[in-house]
Amino acid sequence: MKITFLGTGTSTGVPQIGCQCPVCQSKDPRDRRLRCSTLFETDHTTLLIDCSPDFREQMLRINLKKNIDACLITHEHYDHVGGIDDLRPFSFPSEVTLYANPYTAKHLRERLPYCLVRHSYPGVPRLVMKEIEPHEQFLVGDIPITALEVMHGELPILAYRIGHIGYITDMKTIEDKELPLLYGIRLLIVNGLRLGTHPTHQGIQEAVDFTRRLEALSGTSIEETYLIHMSHHAGLHAETDALLPDGFHLAYDGLTLTV
Repeated sequence: MKITFLGTGTSTGVPQIGCQCPVCQSKDPRDRRLRCSTLFETDHTTLLIDCSPDFREQMLRINLKKNIDACLITHEHYDHVGGIDDLRPFSFPSEVTLYANPYTAKHLRERLPYCLVRHSYPGVPRLVMKEIEPHEQFLVGDIPITALEVMHGELPILAYRIGHIGYITDMKTIEDKELPLLYGIRLLIVNGLRLGTHPTHQGIQEAVDFTRRLEALSGTSIEETYLIHMSHHAGLHAETDALLPDGFHLAYDGLTLTV
């Protein structure tokens, strides 16, 4: 499976508009972060997680020339769904299926009534909404997926297990009953917003601690952990990445992995 990090930034992106901090003024391309979204590809299936407001730019950067089969939505916040209308080039000839929990599905139907209705008009994105619940297991093509619930502050949102990969964004906490769904993963992609804490997102040290906790409870090691959803308060990529323990990395836009 090929994984492409399309965007690794938080809701404001990096650089943040008007900011003069060293990260926002950095010339290192790894410090330029579009809003968060990731692409998973096998020989037969193309799967997107979240569709950020920067989705059009992300697709132009990688020049994707195949259809997207489905998009897994974590939650309805704009930085994770603002690019859904730009799925339209990928929805012909086949519809794109959106997977979301009922709360998110309701909000998306309200925001996008012209393409999430029974009788749409020609030219709009051809999308199908499928509501899913935590712990639900399903297949998209040849990719097995399990949904699980994490807490974004007080908001329950979805994370996903994709084969032997865990994908979590915008998490602050997770209930113990969800953890067994991640046992045995070999790769973890998880949010680490910044150096220091935040009321609704994990900080970088909390992300490291979460990985260690998951390893201890499962009795297995996670080979690699990549941090996503970072703000300019995460520090310069080169400096912060060098401080992380072995097996931990800051992801960056355009990074590809083969697992």
